[in-house]
Amino acid sequence: MSEYRPRRSVLYMPSSNERALEKAKTLPVDGLILDLEDAVGPDDKLTARENACAAAASGAYGHREVSIRVNALGTQWHDADLEAACAAGPDGIVVPKVGSAEEVRGLVAAMERFGVPDHTSLWAMVETPGAVLDARAIATASDRLTVLVLGTNDLVKELRARFVPGRGPLLTALSTVVLAARGAGVSVLDGVFNDVRDLDGLADECRQGRDLGFDGKTLVHPGQVEACNAAFSPSEAEVEDARGLLAAWEAGAGRGVVTYEGRMVENLHVEVAQRVLAVDDAVRARS
Repeated sequence: MSEYRPRRSVLYMPSSNERALEKAKTLPVDGLILDLEDAVGPDDKLTARENACAAAASGAYGHREVSIRVNALGTQWHDADLEAACAAGPDGIVVPKVGSAEEVRGLVAAMERFGVPDHTSLWAMVETPGAVLDARAIATASDRLTVLVLGTNDLVKELRARFVPGRGPLLTALSTVVLAARGAGVSVLDGVFNDVRDLDGLADECRQGRDLGFDGKTLVHPGQVEACNAAFSPSEAEVEDARGLLAAWEAGAGRGVVTYEGRMVENLHVEVAQRVLAVDDAVRARS
C-alpha cells in the first residue's frame, strides 16, 4: 500500500490572529487550515492573507500539513487569495463551496497560471446538495485534487435540516461523499463540531466519522484535537488483532483456508490489517 499520511485532526486557524498562528506550531494536530474565509472579517482579509502566506512559506510547522483556505469563487478576494497562496506554496489550497468538476478544472488551470509548485494540491470543500450529488465528478476532475472536505454547517443550512445528535439528516450526504472519495482514491475529511465545550459529543461524532470511513475531521478549537486524534487512531486492541491476523496468514501460507480467532481470513482482511498497522506506525512516528 502507498505511504499513509495522517490527517486525523485538521484545525482551522484564523490567519488574522498572529498569536494563533504561533500557537499552532506547538499543537499535536496532523494538519492546519490557515483561514482567509469565514474566520476573518472583511477589514482583516489583507492582513490574514499576508500572515497565512508567510506562515505557509516559513517551514516552521514541522510535520503538520499546512494548507490555506482562500475565499470562494466569485468573491472580491478570491483571485488575489489564490495567486498569493500559489506563490506561498503550502501543502494544499482549500477552496470553499466547490460545486462542479468544471470549477475544479478552472481552479487547477488558475493555480497553474499562477505558478503553483508541484507539491501543492487542491482541497475541495463540499458544502451544497448539488456538490454532494456531483461529488465523484468533483473528486475525479483533476489529479491535483487530493482531499474532499465536508462543510457540514453550510450543508445543514442548504438542506433546511436541523443540527441534531447523531446527525441523522446528514448521514446520506456524509456517506455519499465518502463513497465518492474512495472511488476516486482521494482523502476525505469530516466537517466541524460546533460546541467546543461538549467534548463527549465531539468524541461521539469523531467515532461516527471514523465508522463511516472518514480519514479525519476538521476542527475549530485546539481543545478538540486530543479526542479527534484518539478516535482516528487504531486502538491497542485493533493493533494487536491486526498483528495476530497477519501472523496467522503468514503461518498458513499455501493452505486452502486460514482462520484467526475463529474467523476466516481472506486477502481483504489482510489488506485491512496492513492498513491498521501502517496507520499505527505513522501515528507513533509523530508521538
